[in-house]
Amino acid sequence: MAQLWLFLLALSVAFLLPGPDMILLLQTGARQGKALALTTAIGLGLARACHVALAGMGLATLFKVAPWTFDVVRLGGAAYLLWLGVQCLRANRLTSLNESQGAPSVHAWRTAFHRGLLTNLLNPKALLFCSVLLPQFINPQAGPVAAQFALLGVILVSVGFVFDGCYALAGARIGHWLARNRSAQRVQQWLFGSLLIGFAVRLTFVQHA
Repeated sequence: MAQLWLFLLALSVAFLLPGPDMILLLQTGARQGKALALTTAIGLGLARACHVALAGMGLATLFKVAPWTFDVVRLGGAAYLLWLGVQCLRANRLTSLNESQGAPSVHAWRTAFHRGLLTNLLNPKALLFCSVLLPQFINPQAGPVAAQFALLGVILVSVGFVFDGCYALAGARIGHWLARNRSAQRVQQWLFGSLLIGFAVRLTFVQHA
């Protein structure tokens, strides 16, 4: 039980640290409202589940055996974050986030989901995070290792979704405030856009240990 609380604490610290996932959710919530931001959160959750499954299969070892695979994923993720940052900088001004204006289109739902999925899935650090963290809380004497790994994975995805949901709702609140403060909209665009581009640049220079 003590290990479980320690695991939850480690996850909380990790999800509280600013990163591209957090910025993406805040940006989506501010620009497109809570419904699409929560859809983005679902995409992020599925990507984390994929990383847990891949970590369980030992795919992170592939990065060590064939370092070029790490570079491919790293550069692909950096390019995608850069594209998101540029799109953020080029976005039109907010007019209103009044959800009564109509439900989002199918294309908007799909785009929001894919944005969350790809942002996390193309980040090799997310896979390495799962590969390093989860084994630290597995006790071979406590039962089947696979079952423990699966349980910890479910907890990781669930806790991540709770944090993502909070960021999505916070972004929507920011959006309502921005809709009434046009002077702050440009600041928000440049701040979130610059952060996404900054994360892209940082990911470009990440080296696999």
